Amino acid sequence: MAILERAHLEVVRAVDLHGSLTAAAEKLHLTQSALSHTVRKLEDQLGLAIWRREGRSLRPTQAGEYLLAVANRLLPQLAHAEERLRQFALGERGTLCIGMECHPCYQWLLKIVSPYLAAWPSVDVDVKQKFQFGGIGALLGYEIDILVTPDPLHKTGLVFEPVFDYEQVLVVGAKHPLRDVTYVQPQQLSDETLITYPVAIDRLDIYTQFLTPAGISPKRHKSIESTDIMLQMVSSGRGVAALPRWLVEEQSAKFEVFSAKLGQQGVAKQIFLGFREEDAEIDYLRAFLDLARTYRDRTR
Repeated sequence: MAILERAHLEVVRAVDLHGSLTAAAEKLHLTQSALSHTVRKLEDQLGLAIWRREGRSLRPTQAGEYLLAVANRLLPQLAHAEERLRQFALGERGTLCIGMECHPCYQWLLKIVSPYLAAWPSVDVDVKQKFQFGGIGALLGYEIDILVTPDPLHKTGLVFEPVFDYEQVLVVGAKHPLRDVTYVQPQQLSDETLITYPVAIDRLDIYTQFLTPAGISPKRHKSIESTDIMLQMVSSGRGVAALPRWLVEEQSAKFEVFSAKLGQQGVAKQIFLGFREEDAEIDYLRAFLDLARTYRDRTR
């Protein structure tokens, strides 16, 4: 039985990405004959085929699919570990890569990043807002180091810590009949155009915690990615929106909008920072978490 090596995993992933031995060999800086020999040797040692040919392309067999999944999981981890070790050897700190699963959280994040960069001049910060496999996949795949999310999905090897509490509220324009109410009931939104961020309905709090349990749907649902455009639409009477109260209060000087609680008890939410359990003792990552919690305590 063959002993799997990193080179084998790189070959499997390269063939999958580029569709042929010729293209994979070029990307790996190998000759096609050398790559073909490696493939044949590996398949002989394993006693099974990894690929099957379909026309000019190669498609993985069941065993090949499994090996590809292993390659996609392990190769990013190895690259991540090597980069960390290189940074340690050079006395560098590297980059803290933060992923966002929360559209309005970007404004909150800016308040944390500025003092963090001042406190950690040897650490760069990068922010990613879209992921090929989603936020959890990006964490597990070592694409990011921290995930900012209001909806943690607990997985083995990941830790989520709450760092900021907020209330989700309904936002209406100055001429809206609900502008002066303290709270709204689900039925009052049945004839409204509801504006939200472009997120699946089963992940929107105004649906999951307010409308859906009451069996209510808005007359129309409209998605807008920009917070400013959303508030402009609400201010001009084009619909209502659900946003964090802190964000509405910060934007009140720019837009004439008013907020009301979602139900008599309101909808309470938290922002979580997720990270890999193995990274919990990295000093500059831990410092970011501590700073985020400090900001929460100052705003209470």
